[in-house]
Amino acid sequence: MDATKTVPCLLALSLMTLASARADVVTDWNQKASEITVAHQAGPWGQAPMVLIQAAVFEAVNAITRRYPQAGYLKLEAPAGASIDAAVAAANRAVLTRMATTQGAATEAAYQVALATVPEGPAKADGIALGEKAAAGILALRAPTGASPVFYRPVTAPGSYVPTVVPANADLPPARCWVLDRVDQFRPGPPPDLKSAVWARDFNEVKTLGARTGSQRTAEQTEIARFWTATTPTIYFPIARSVANQPGREVTQNARLLAASGQAMVDAIDAVFDAKYQYHFWRPFTAIRNGDQDGNDATERDAGWLPFIETPMHPEYPCAHCTIAASLGAVLKAEIGSGPTPRLSSTSPTLPGVTRSWASVDAFTQEVVNARIYDGVHYRNSGEVGNALGTKVGEVAAAKLLR
Repeated sequence: MDATKTVPCLLALSLMTLASARADVVTDWNQKASEITVAHQAGPWGQAPMVLIQAAVFEAVNAITRRYPQAGYLKLEAPAGASIDAAVAAANRAVLTRMATTQGAATEAAYQVALATVPEGPAKADGIALGEKAAAGILALRAPTGASPVFYRPVTAPGSYVPTVVPANADLPPARCWVLDRVDQFRPGPPPDLKSAVWARDFNEVKTLGARTGSQRTAEQTEIARFWTATTPTIYFPIARSVANQPGREVTQNARLLAASGQAMVDAIDAVFDAKYQYHFWRPFTAIRNGDQDGNDATERDAGWLPFIETPMHPEYPCAHCTIAASLGAVLKAEIGSGPTPRLSSTSPTLPGVTRSWASVDAFTQEVVNARIYDGVHYRNSGEVGNALGTKVGEVAAAKLLR
């Protein structure tokens, strides 16, 4: 696996400045929208507004350039000469205004700054109208189906107390997939038997490397754990922009890539949570404190064991981070094809001042698997299964959207 390098804060800032100088309007707005979405705190993953934005942006840009005439959901017609910059700004603003309601001032400020660089005239007006039409079309396409939501039912015995915090992604109305035929299309098989050698391996690995105190993690492994505690779009989309910001790329290519990335990641989230609530597998916090009850002589209870980070409020299997990362990775591999892989990089709000980078897609996705073990919240098998699940989702997205 490629060795991952840590870039000090000053160098990270200079790298970000260079990337920004190369970025086109699509990637520039992707960064702005990611930050606005995170500020709005749009759920534990925050991907829902972003996928709508990137889909709308692609529809608008592709209508103007007509680079992919058979692609898209809406088949919009653009007036000749419509401004791409105005269309992208308007599409972002329309979705953010609807989906990030607490950030109206930030959205409007970004929109006005962007429009100030576009000359007044029919091209600007036509671009704004097109962007708004694309956003309205995508929002209508993804409107609720009217089906009754499926509410989480805690697993318990009559009269027994269980924690009353609602788990993440458990009380949501049924969503239509973007690229999958159905949410359980690639549902994996069950987690390992508790008497198996795989379970003993995973139990003891996370017990050793994922502990809050007395862990055998190295300093770099601890840094990786902190970096991947984040679950926001601001940690994943920069990796896609590492490809999009390469010299010689065209704006519609980037709009298509970010749309495919967003749709793959959202379907990956839905697919992994379908599996999580199918299997209800216990987290290391619970398993290690009950290591004397799993019927496996190779696992030993630690009554006071704590994970390095706070355990997310949803079942363990499979690893969601790993699934999302792998779905993005599959899209990026399809986009890169046989060409050289650019240096991939990202920053994290949970480890400020540090940029991590990878020489290959596999190095990035494998780091995510390892990170969740170092965090003390996942097992290796769950990471490997999540990686396989996400890869399948990403490959479907690439096949449908990157033709």
